[in-house]
Amino acid sequence: MPNEAPKSIFSYRKYWAKRFGTAPFLPMSRAEMDVLGWDSCDVIIVSGDAYVDHPSFGMALIGRLLEAQGFRVGIIAQPDWHSAEPFRTLGKPNLFFGVSAGNMDSMVNRYTSDRKIRSDDAYTPNGEANKRPDHAVVVYAQRCREAYPDSNVVIGSIEASLRRIAHYDYWSDKVRRSVLPDSKADLLIFGNAERAIVALAHRLAAGQPIEHIRDLRGTGFMAPHGWLPGADWAEIDSSDVDAPGPLIRHPDPYGEAVEEKTPTSQLIRFQPAKAQRLDRERTVVRLPSFEQVKDDPVLYAHASRTFHLESNPGNARALVQAHGGRDVWLNPPPIPLDTTEMDGVFGLPYQRKPHPAYGDAKIPAYEMIRFSINIMRGCFGGCTFCSITEHEGRIIQSRSEESILQEIEDIRDKTPGFTGVISDLGGPTANMYRLACKDKRIETSCRRLSCVFPDVCENLNTDHTPLIQLYRKARAIKGVKRILIGSGLRYDLAVRSPEYVKELVTHHVGGYLKIAPEHTEEGPLAHMMKPGIGSYDKFKQLFDKFSKEAGKEQYLIPYFIAAHPGTTDQDMLALALWLKRNDFRLDQVQTFLPTPMAIATAMYHTERNPLKKIGRGSPLVETVRAGRQRKLHKAFLRYHDPENWPLLRETLKQMGRADLIGNGKKHLVPSFQPAGTGLRHKESSTRKASPDGRMPKSPPQRRSEAKVAPRRSK
Repeated sequence: MPNEAPKSIFSYRKYWAKRFGTAPFLPMSRAEMDVLGWDSCDVIIVSGDAYVDHPSFGMALIGRLLEAQGFRVGIIAQPDWHSAEPFRTLGKPNLFFGVSAGNMDSMVNRYTSDRKIRSDDAYTPNGEANKRPDHAVVVYAQRCREAYPDSNVVIGSIEASLRRIAHYDYWSDKVRRSVLPDSKADLLIFGNAERAIVALAHRLAAGQPIEHIRDLRGTGFMAPHGWLPGADWAEIDSSDVDAPGPLIRHPDPYGEAVEEKTPTSQLIRFQPAKAQRLDRERTVVRLPSFEQVKDDPVLYAHASRTFHLESNPGNARALVQAHGGRDVWLNPPPIPLDTTEMDGVFGLPYQRKPHPAYGDAKIPAYEMIRFSINIMRGCFGGCTFCSITEHEGRIIQSRSEESILQEIEDIRDKTPGFTGVISDLGGPTANMYRLACKDKRIETSCRRLSCVFPDVCENLNTDHTPLIQLYRKARAIKGVKRILIGSGLRYDLAVRSPEYVKELVTHHVGGYLKIAPEHTEEGPLAHMMKPGIGSYDKFKQLFDKFSKEAGKEQYLIPYFIAAHPGTTDQDMLALALWLKRNDFRLDQVQTFLPTPMAIATAMYHTERNPLKKIGRGSPLVETVRAGRQRKLHKAFLRYHDPENWPLLRETLKQMGRADLIGNGKKHLVPSFQPAGTGLRHKESSTRKASPDGRMPKSPPQRRSEAKVAPRRSK
């Protein structure tokens, strides 16, 4: 498909239903439709979240955007999925059902990193749990199809986006198929959906069948095996992109045969002929099939590596993956929105509060963000454990200064309970606003997974001046007393601009600033694609210096991850000693949670590292899977908690570090145990003796020796 400038999402001719005007809230009932004078909805959005009419909530953003195009949009929020009846509430949509799990993957939303069901849900009135099913996109889509078999069903949101190919599912401990065949949806929209959803709605409204719409970037669909869009298209195997080891390649009709001998076999390797270079815009890369990756860790890691290499909208090719006798076809990622389009999306007529149907109920996620402002989207950090890059992309999409300042005034004038404090001015990160590659040609051709690892790229513009100016103008607005920064700060970028750090520390830190070094040791950090702890030290020096100059007593609150792939017990011990030296006593700690399609999840599942070339002889990645070892890594982060001392003492002795047990400053844990503490970690309480009186062996530590028992979904 041609890589031409995309059509602006606000340049389409409005649909005839624009005559009905703007709805106070998008309707959730037939009664509301009647008040608006609607006999039907053109689009019905089904979501696992409560309906909050605010741009931070996906259903509101997409719904208001489609409304601005002239379409009538209804909302079915958190329906009872046990029957199809709730999905008939608003009748049959004229164009399509838009199905979303909500702002989070439903499994991440419902379960902890220890596979325990959560007791609350921040996206539900009063935080009530169990208001959405497991794998909500699949369940909702199936119910929509059951309610109206001939309706078009389109799936999207972060859950559909991150499960668009075969993926490892932590909660069932197996590789699952793409959500496309399981949901039986007509189309999947991944990433930022604005361009695709607007184009799709207008084309369907013009009478084009959904099965003929196969050229939209940022969409996926099921196709017959081997299908190509046209005779001028070519398919190549993923092993031609990045060989996963000594596999026999399929002959490339555009290549010249080169005979190559290996110690184990004789292969025929084809090199692309210089005279017949393939057009990337009309080339599809075939990934190993679902059936292959579910049983072969090397091929899974190879598919993950290939997938991430084909993620830059400027040069990404289409991807295809066989599922049985059919293919999941994925078009290249969407072209990012420009500033004018971003302003338009965030300037739509949101009520900025929950639908009145919820009465006085509190929705925790809304309470958290109602005084915050999203100034950008995307992240070029590429942290392997994070899903932002896979969903929103690496190219930063920023709003204009005018748009952001106007939203601050809207919050001041329209949001109940505003006391003059903006709780956050950020986004996926606090300080990537307007940062981009210095050369557009380099940006469109780059295939790096991160612009800041292993060091900040020399082609990256790190000028924080636009953000500094924004901060100054924002806090000068009448009625604004304080603007805090709550988004995650990239301190390796911040130290490039001491002026920014001074501005931040002097005016925008409320006593504490959260920061995420994640670890101190080189091994885990390399597997996370995070900067070394030296960058943190540099930032802390600036933070302390400017806090002192401002006459403020302020502190950094560091965040760390336990049990991340590539982390050994020795790494966690070193981190614990660093925490003790720096007098940090962490209250909350995070255990690594393998989310769908993340690179770190591929490491966890396969014990291979997709950041490097994958081969049959690739070194294995240290992977923490057993429950006891995960508890141990978490215990190292909370070395000061008496409940963890028995486990830590036992482990330190096994590691030959009994010298760290004692009652002095140089010791990590004391030799005494306070009464009534640590019982849950004692070996006698967790393991029962066998009939012959002997204690069973500890659970195996490596994945090759044992599987983690999955929690059965309800």
